[in-house]
Amino acid sequence: MTGIPVSETYPRSTASIAGHPIHPMLVPIPIVCFVGTLVTDIAYWSTANMQWANFSAWLLSIGLVASVFAGLAGAIDFFGNRAIRRLRPAWIHASGNALALILAIVNAFVHSRDAYTSVVPTGLILSALVVVILLVTGWNGAELIHRHRVGVQPGERA
Repeated sequence: MTGIPVSETYPRSTASIAGHPIHPMLVPIPIVCFVGTLVTDIAYWSTANMQWANFSAWLLSIGLVASVFAGLAGAIDFFGNRAIRRLRPAWIHASGNALALILAIVNAFVHSRDAYTSVVPTGLILSALVVVILLVTGWNGAELIHRHRVGVQPGERA
């Protein structure tokens, strides 16, 4: 046990399956894809091997598709529970992820150009910005779970 009374209620996740929040299940996919995009952009910048630029474009595309589902689940949680909207980290998490998604969409258009102009320098900068934003939003998302116990059932460890 964590020392928190079992009777205490926590903000519940609106988008859940059998009590398990959907948003935290989906977010690892776009995170890995967007971090992978930065890694493959750096690899292209270092080697000029066109295949790295192709990997970046694919990772961006997969990350954007997965982001739609993760974002929908997050938006349902955010707008479906007033207690979640009262939390400052929820606002940072939601608005930061929206900004990261917008930048990733712009980055996808940039990456659709010829290999060199798709990565250096604009694509690389956009990829790095998205990853930095995800670090901030991930920190705030973890704070929602571990400090504010969002989506955690009473008596359950976060």
